[in-house]
Amino acid sequence: MPQVSIEVQLSTLPNSPGVYQFYDSDEKILYVGKAKNLKKRVSSYFTKNHEYGKTRVMVKKIKMIKHIVVPTESDALLLENNLIKKYRPRYNVLLKDDKSYPWICIKKERFPRIFPTRKLIKDGSEYYGPYTSMKTVRTLLDLVKSVYPLRTCNYDLSKEKIEAGKYKVCLEYHLGNCKGPCEDLQDAEEYHQQIEDIRQIIKGNFKSSLQYFKKEMKTLAAEMKFEEAQSIKEKIDVLESYQVKSTIVNPKINNVDVFSIISDESHAYVNFLQLSHGSIIRSHTLEIKKKLNEKDDELLALAIIEIRQRFNSLSREIYLPFDVTVEDGLKVTVPKLGDKKKIVELSERNALFFRQERFKQIKIVDPDRHTNRIMAQMKKDLRLSVEPRHIECFDNSNIQGSNPVAACVVFKNGKPSKKEYRHFNIKTVEGPDDFASMEEVVFRRYKRLLAEDEPLPQLIVIDGGKGQLSSALKSLDVLGLRGKIAIVGIAKRLEEIYFPGDPVPLYLDKRSESLKIIQQLRNEAHRFGITFHRKKRSKAAINSELESIEGIGQKTAEELLKSFKSVKRIKEASIESLAETVGMAKAKKIYETFH
Repeated sequence: MPQVSIEVQLSTLPNSPGVYQFYDSDEKILYVGKAKNLKKRVSSYFTKNHEYGKTRVMVKKIKMIKHIVVPTESDALLLENNLIKKYRPRYNVLLKDDKSYPWICIKKERFPRIFPTRKLIKDGSEYYGPYTSMKTVRTLLDLVKSVYPLRTCNYDLSKEKIEAGKYKVCLEYHLGNCKGPCEDLQDAEEYHQQIEDIRQIIKGNFKSSLQYFKKEMKTLAAEMKFEEAQSIKEKIDVLESYQVKSTIVNPKINNVDVFSIISDESHAYVNFLQLSHGSIIRSHTLEIKKKLNEKDDELLALAIIEIRQRFNSLSREIYLPFDVTVEDGLKVTVPKLGDKKKIVELSERNALFFRQERFKQIKIVDPDRHTNRIMAQMKKDLRLSVEPRHIECFDNSNIQGSNPVAACVVFKNGKPSKKEYRHFNIKTVEGPDDFASMEEVVFRRYKRLLAEDEPLPQLIVIDGGKGQLSSALKSLDVLGLRGKIAIVGIAKRLEEIYFPGDPVPLYLDKRSESLKIIQQLRNEAHRFGITFHRKKRSKAAINSELESIEGIGQKTAEELLKSFKSVKRIKEASIESLAETVGMAKAKKIYETFH
């Protein structure tokens, strides 16, 4: 069958909700997407001018379009998620998490065992989970075992075998950790009541267990069985202690899933909290690698389906930071205040902390990825056309107008390149004039780079507000570099970032890595300039002290300092040693001045 053109394929698409699939010339799947209206959504790929480069590249590769019509948009969402997991298309987001999670198994037996496992066997047993770590599972099982005596052996405790006396109690019975059902010392009904209470504890509901133990404790105390009552009280304390640790919101919030999302240029992090009776019984953060500059609402909708499937969630209500399309029958709440709002904010903090930890790990394990991410973020935050791999920052230093100097520091890939730092003595400006000084040093710096055919930076940062920025722009205009190099000014007081021709400054988030790098540039330029300025002032002060002696000029002063290293040593030197450097006549004048 001959290849049908894209135009023909688009013309036959229905105006219905569904899922579309893009294929290349080798019939390899490129992308899976969902749509309220298949015809409009798919056509938009071929009619829009895509700013994001990867989208443009993908569209050029599309040779075949397939689609599946579904009844509703939420059905499309479910189908999209399943197809992404099945085919792993190149241009779809990557949900980074393939590990197996632990579960708690209540074995289908006459006297059920309870144990952790990573394998789900369809034998009628109950599985609770999955949990995000084995540590959580062991903590929960330790709690259960400290409250309820359960068997740990794997014997077949059928009624016939127990009545036949096939088994004998083990050490666990003598330690009080088991009541000996193997010798028919524990009733099956009593054992199953314990299992039912344990089910509730695993689900986060401690109410029935606490009620039972409190009633039992009072009964034992009334019968003067104080030791047994104390033992029950210890179990109550264990349960209440665990409950207090896990309860962080209103206990009325029950059987709810909470989701939030934090994202940057390349990745998104979706946090999931599962609540039962006001307690968090599960927390997990999913890392998503972006492929086509996807929006947060698209990623969150996809992650909700993926996480709920992965953790087998049956909750019918979810709390979100903003509204998204979800599966039918699921109630979405976007809290504005109160306990519900606090729990969404807690989820956001979890996502943020996870992201920060990942950054720290990546910085150590994969520094190139760390650099690429920061450069992409700076490009976005500062509205640049290219990533600022090479940045230069200028700062003026003059104290009371004396010895005016300027500094230029250079950052490559977000890190200082100290061998490329430069100092400037201000030559053409009289007195303390920051604006004229900035104009001079920017002109000298880039005139030289152009003359020597050296690479120019992608970004110039000027330490100062609109005035200094305007002065630097004058020099770029003269050199014909206006528009070829991005330039911004940073004002000290409120960290405002000014752009050429825009009177309204940009305020970056105080935690933004882009702002941190700009602040580091500014601070480094200030430090470098101040150090040079101090040296120059110190040298000027020393020279003026020597030059004040009659007959001693600048050249003689420099020769003396070269020989003796400091004015203090010159003052302490004998006439003979001074004469070796400057001759006897000058030596006598110097000696007599200081003695």
